[in-house]
Amino acid sequence: MIVIKSADEIALMRESGRILAAILEEVKRAVQPGIRTSALDDVVVEEVRRYGVIASFKGYSGYPASVCVSVNNEIVHGIPGGRILKEGDIVSVDCGVCYRGFHSDAAVTVGVGEISAEARTLIEVTEKSLDAGVAEARAGNHVGDISVAVQKYVESHGFAVVREYTGHGVGRELHEEPQIPNFECGRGALLKKGMTIAIEPMVTAGGWRTRVASNRWTVLTKDGSLAAHFEHSVGITDGDAEVFA
Repeated sequence: MIVIKSADEIALMRESGRILAAILEEVKRAVQPGIRTSALDDVVVEEVRRYGVIASFKGYSGYPASVCVSVNNEIVHGIPGGRILKEGDIVSVDCGVCYRGFHSDAAVTVGVGEISAEARTLIEVTEKSLDAGVAEARAGNHVGDISVAVQKYVESHGFAVVREYTGHGVGRELHEEPQIPNFECGRGALLKKGMTIAIEPMVTAGGWRTRVASNRWTVLTKDGSLAAHFEHSVGITDGDAEVFA
């Protein structure tokens, strides 16, 4: 069921997003050559404790960490552990927090030291495709308007959008209706003021097909190509969407 939030609930979403955005900034600052991906989870654990919020991902369907850390050809749901980041890697960090019963969800991809021109362009295009999707997220439009905007921007730059994983509603639950695909697949749900959704383009430098690692969590590009992931939690208004995180 699609959930419309009250003004008070939107205010809680706004604070949840503010905290998450601050936590992600701390994680981004920690990304550097020689650090283990588990150290990024440590940053989230410490920041979650400091802000007095709940890590939305920890324990969700059995997920073992507080953040997803996906490296190079890993698209989403990378489990932080002993892997050591090296110069030239790209790292997607996906995180969620729950503040007074309201979840926010956001992701960012960053380079580790100096990265290749292809990797840099992939990151830039993915982030701008998120901007293109957010620009269509307003009351009176449909989910499909977001989807088309993301896909059109990505493919115009020679990259591909992942089709097996999508964005989603977010708020009282980490995942709510409606699904927010990053590719054209019909008009989709009507966007209404008070809806809160997570738009999250997942983009590859090769094909769009994926595979799941033996840990049953980490999603990788099937062809081994690089992947990037950006995500905002936003609120639908009569005008421009409000970006929470």
